[in-house]
Amino acid sequence: MKTKYAIFVSLITLFILRSAVFAEDAQSIKLPQPDMQGGKPLMQVLKERKSSREFGSRQLSLQVLSDMLWAASGINRPDAHRTAPSAMNMQEIDIYVAKADGLYLYDIKAHMLILVIPEDIRASTGAQPFVKDAPVNLIYVADLSKMSRLKTEDADFYAATDTGFISQNVYLYCASAGLVTVVRGSIDKPALAKVMKLQPNQKIILAQTVGYPK
Repeated sequence: MKTKYAIFVSLITLFILRSAVFAEDAQSIKLPQPDMQGGKPLMQVLKERKSSREFGSRQLSLQVLSDMLWAASGINRPDAHRTAPSAMNMQEIDIYVAKADGLYLYDIKAHMLILVIPEDIRASTGAQPFVKDAPVNLIYVADLSKMSRLKTEDADFYAATDTGFISQNVYLYCASAGLVTVVRGSIDKPALAKVMKLQPNQKIILAQTVGYPK
């Protein structure tokens, strides 16, 4: 009887542990290593760089997401510096990724997507009609707690500047990879911040839509 009970307890324990692992996995997506070998020559990419507001329905693969996010602000040196410059190395810009299956935060150090909200919030990421159907909307959010030593106007300036560097990296990647993109400032920021469940020290700077040509 004791043996059966012990087996029963062991099975329940195993079930709980496995459920916890699956729950943790459901909260994150480990991205594949970025492919740093391909791409078009820089001058050709600059020639083809442009904004587009028409997006097809084809979804971005995990490899494409991996390459794009690494290009945006991934770690490219052993000292953890990134592909995009950052004023005083504050690294205050977080990249959120709104997809059909949820809102994710790009964990730069782990190179993975952390699930924030398991809902489709794409329609809330901008005023333009195309945002609700485009495969990916990036939202650039400044963590003001990393800028506390600065005056408000200086923090706003550097956050906007650093976001510009990141969004341009995305533009260049898209031109290289055959994607289309547009950076957007037409956002109901208070409403979106509420949907994203942001903290008071987090400030939305810009959004950027990415997809394949229509």
